[in-house]
Amino acid sequence: MMPQTPTTRVCSHCDGFPVVHITTGTTTPDGRRQTLPATCPVCKGTGHRTAPSALVRAGK
Repeated sequence: MMPQTPTTRVCSHCDGFPVVHITTGTTTPDGRRQTLPATCPVCKGTGHRTAPSALVRAGK
């Protein structure tokens, strides 16, 4: 049996786009839009999540 290497999976909440910038609707004095960064709370800005732990059978 071949050893399995853990693979990183794309975060299902952000679909791999962990940080986005949201416009506030205002502009800076030089004409650029002001934005706020928003980070995915599930993957903490990595875009990936760890593979779920293997189920362990306990008891009889």
